[in-house]
Amino acid sequence: MKAEAVRHILDSIAVMFPDAHCELKHSNPFELTIAVLLSAQCTDATVNKVTADLFQKYKTPEDYVSVPPEELEQDIRRIGLFRSKAKHIQSLCKILIEQYNSKVPSDYNKLVQLPGVGRKTANVVISNAFGVPAIAVDTHVERVSKRLGLAGWNDSVLEVEKKLMKQVPKEEWTVTHHRLIFFGRYHCKAQNPACADCPLLDVCREGKKRMKKSQLSKDRDK
Repeated sequence: MKAEAVRHILDSIAVMFPDAHCELKHSNPFELTIAVLLSAQCTDATVNKVTADLFQKYKTPEDYVSVPPEELEQDIRRIGLFRSKAKHIQSLCKILIEQYNSKVPSDYNKLVQLPGVGRKTANVVISNAFGVPAIAVDTHVERVSKRLGLAGWNDSVLEVEKKLMKQVPKEEWTVTHHRLIFFGRYHCKAQNPACADCPLLDVCREGKKRMKKSQLSKDRDK
C-alpha cells in the first residue's frame, strides 16, 4: 500500500479514537503481564472484573506460587481456559522469582520465553509497561488490517505484524496498536461493522463489498 494511503488510514483512525489506550487495568508491569495472559480468548471487560479481586489478593509472584493450583483456578474461573492459565501463571511466577528477582523483564526475547507469553503478550508488555515501540496483533488488529488492505487476507499474525511495522512509523507503533484495537472493537466489528458511517470506506475492500451486497439486497426488495 502507498504511503499516502497508509497515512490516510492512520490519520482517520486517530481522529476517531484520539484517546485509545490499553483497557486492561493494571498498576505495574507484573499486573499487566498477568492481565494480558488472562485476556487470551477473553474480553478485556471480563478480565478487569476478575483482576479487580485478583490483584487485591495476589500482589507479587510469591503470592501466586504460595497457593495450591486449585485455589488460583477458582479465583480466575470466570476466565476462559482458566485451568491452563492458572498453570501458566504459577510457572511464570516461579521463573520470575528464580531468574529475575521477582521482576518482569523488559527484554522482548526474555518475555516470550515465559510460560503463557507469546508475541502479542510480550509486545503489549514492552510497549505499555516499558515504553518500547511495538505493535501487538490481536484479533481486532488482524481483522482491521486485512479489511483495510494493510495486510493480505491469508497473512499469518506474524506477517500482519511485520507489514504494520514496515508501513507505520516506528514512533507511532504503540498508539497505532491501541487505535486499531479501538477501531475494531467499537466501529469495525467482526459481525456488524459500521461501514455506512466509516470514513475509511473509500479504501476498505471489505466495506465496499458489504455495502454492495446491502444495496443489491435493497434493490431486490423494491
